[in-house]
Amino acid sequence: MKTTAFTSKHIELGARMVPFAGYNMPVEYFGINDEHNHVREKVGVFDVSHMGEIWVKGPNALAFLQYVTSNDVAVLTPGKVQYSCFPNGKGGIVDDLLVYCIDEVTYLLVVNASNIQKDYDHLSLIAPKFNITPGKELYNASDEICQLAVQGPLALKAVQKICDADIMGMQYYTFKKLTIAGIENAILSITGYTGSGGCEIYVANEDADRLWSALFEAGKEFDLKPIGLGARDTLRLEMGFCLYGNDIDDSTSPIEAGLGWITKFSEAKGDFLDKEKYLKQKADGLTRKLAGFYLLEKGIPRKGYKVCLEDGTEIGEVTSGTMAPAVKKPLGMAYIKPEFAKVGSEIFIKVREKLLKAEVVKTPFYKV
Repeated sequence: MKTTAFTSKHIELGARMVPFAGYNMPVEYFGINDEHNHVREKVGVFDVSHMGEIWVKGPNALAFLQYVTSNDVAVLTPGKVQYSCFPNGKGGIVDDLLVYCIDEVTYLLVVNASNIQKDYDHLSLIAPKFNITPGKELYNASDEICQLAVQGPLALKAVQKICDADIMGMQYYTFKKLTIAGIENAILSITGYTGSGGCEIYVANEDADRLWSALFEAGKEFDLKPIGLGARDTLRLEMGFCLYGNDIDDSTSPIEAGLGWITKFSEAKGDFLDKEKYLKQKADGLTRKLAGFYLLEKGIPRKGYKVCLEDGTEIGEVTSGTMAPAVKKPLGMAYIKPEFAKVGSEIFIKVREKLLKAEVVKTPFYKV
């Protein structure tokens, strides 16, 4: 099992460690609900060093990324970040990712931990068609970089104390290269996965101890605490954000998942993998649609639970569900037949052979 540059810190602090995506990761420190609410109210730090980082460089980088991702990379300028996905050539999704535009010929792709090798292999098959060589212009740097996500309404105030440039005025989905805790050329981005504000910090593994120590020293006055991956999942679910492996995967399309906004069919975007499949899906209509719901009776919806009509007819399946700590309601997301996925529709979740009433609602569940 792999470790991150911060694994020893988690163990020293008494975190409950679990295997996750091949890594030994902290799932919780002082209780998932308490950690969740701490991020909503103050500031918490997540070790997300297990995430993958893949560089794409050279004069053909843009053309390559335009073909392998669903969003329009050409709209990016240096310092901007974009959410996107990799179509798999069969109408599904290889992974969802962030695209960082470093400059006109240099891009950083941040991908999910469980898909690093899968993503790199997928890209490596297509790269030579664009005169991009795997291991050279396409480079997997995942084992060289660590990442901390500092999240919560007080996050930027804490991090600002260790930065050599202003970060308080940064816009959503932007990044800066700056010196953090004396570490030069660190990357700080504002993308967020919790809905409570904050930033992500990328440094080389050898600078991990320096960053951790400086951050926790700076964060003392803001009651900064380490947070586990359990709360990271409940936080993202309250925002209605898709999790790869649950809400999206190789069998789901971005159109079905409500990710049409990252699937661009403009002339400027041009051709891309699965473009015709997605256009046909839009024209023919969906057979299922990802929707959010509140459970209206006592119970907790879980991944894999069936979605039904009152008479027991199955119309879908839950992909993510929990008792949301900040919203204080049982909620989830599910793929449902489109005619039953409209906001306000009454549906039923089959929990231990009992049909519990639920209502389709608009996401995000948590309103800032």
